[in-house]
Amino acid sequence: MPRRHRGWAMGAGGGGGNRHSPLTVSILEPALLIMIKERPRHGYTLLADLESLGLGTLHPSVVYRTLREMEVLGWIRSDWDTGQTQGPPRRIYQLTDQGEGVLKNWQNELDKTQDTIQQLQKRIQS
Repeated sequence: MPRRHRGWAMGAGGGGGNRHSPLTVSILEPALLIMIKERPRHGYTLLADLESLGLGTLHPSVVYRTLREMEVLGWIRSDWDTGQTQGPPRRIYQLTDQGEGVLKNWQNELDKTQDTIQQLQKRIQS
């Protein structure tokens, strides 16, 4: 049986189609934390902002599940925004103090990963 997520690397002809890479899922968490740190946001706004970062192939359920998990862990909190004039109230997400610490850890991990990716790219090109 093939290992999970292998088909994405073969492109559209290999069954990968519009599926996202495992790397995309891996950087979802720090991307959400960074955007929420920049300013509190609604889930819908976060989805649009992820798309502008090039992470738009993620299904909204993956993003909302990640937000719920981060909230359970205490990294973010949400409150209902009832001040809207149209539509139902929406959750607005904010970073907690614990989330700030997690984001610092992610920064260190991203720095290390960036170095590894650069080394891999050099080796691919040789």
